[in-house]
Amino acid sequence: MKKIPERRCIVCYESKPKKDLIRIVKPKEENVCVDLTGKKAGRGAYICNSLECLEKAIKTDKLSKTFDSKVDNEIYEELRIIISGTK
Repeated sequence: MKKIPERRCIVCYESKPKKDLIRIVKPKEENVCVDLTGKKAGRGAYICNSLECLEKAIKTDKLSKTFDSKVDNEIYEELRIIISGTK
């Protein structure tokens, strides 16, 4: 039986299969971006594929704290579009 990789959401701290989460990555010397492939190099963080977790992340500015750098509102809007489109 093959082991399914799990990751933890940075907002609700719930462990889920990696494919059920959205990865946000901060490559060296670049800005934070959404990584739908899950293969970009850099510091990664995962968020649930739910508007509830996204709203909490926006309210607490969780991504900026995680990456120790300012995260543009464009990233949150891109996440909102991705989550709304997959539901």
